[in-house]
Amino acid sequence: MFEDFYTQDGDQVVISAIQASRFAKGVAGDYNPIHNPDARRFCVPGDLLFALVLERFGLWQQMEFRFTNMVGADTPLRFHETDDGVVQVCDDQGKCYLTATRSGEVTHDAAAIDAFTRCYVAFSGKNFPHYLKPLMETQGVMFNPKRPLVIYDSMGFRLERLDTRAPGLELADSSLSVHGKRADARLEFSINSGGQAVGVGSKKLVVSGLCDYDSAQMDAIVAEFYRLKAAYEEVADV
Repeated sequence: MFEDFYTQDGDQVVISAIQASRFAKGVAGDYNPIHNPDARRFCVPGDLLFALVLERFGLWQQMEFRFTNMVGADTPLRFHETDDGVVQVCDDQGKCYLTATRSGEVTHDAAAIDAFTRCYVAFSGKNFPHYLKPLMETQGVMFNPKRPLVIYDSMGFRLERLDTRAPGLELADSSLSVHGKRADARLEFSINSGGQAVGVGSKKLVVSGLCDYDSAQMDAIVAEFYRLKAAYEEVADV
């Protein structure tokens, strides 16, 4: 389903900076500079790893994902299952980047997995400015405008059924807990299909390098976000 965004090399998966950046912008609508191919602190979007786990191990009724390290470009990755059923994404040195636990029923239906994955990733890609900006403004804090750093910490969901073909995700609640120079953002979401509730989920982000909220600087960051979005869409439409 997402084979254009990685290269299979034997039993390893390799994701280039260009592939990761295209996924972030084209699938997730995420224009975070950290996903630009030339970014000094470039990292592969966590949502791409999430998508590849579902592609390989199926969609389960209950799943919990924990992102433990950032993946750099061209890092050979192995997706494997431990003896106790935990999915891990690690490199050859044993460094783990993602763990996933799952329970309940499972489906390997490609259409159902693709629909749910794309639905979640589109929701998840709206971290900034859609969800984070209002939270930071309310709390009077923001990330360092010169080095914005928002880390994908974890996410989980629970589904009542797995046969949905056109699921939708909506933000149900959100909060930002400030702890000195960092803050934890929690995004609670509902999952629906055909006008009926079919599940719930939650996502946690960590915002680092906090400083006082500055409206002018934030407006400039948001304007740059939409400039990058427009520039990408213009090229994509050609």
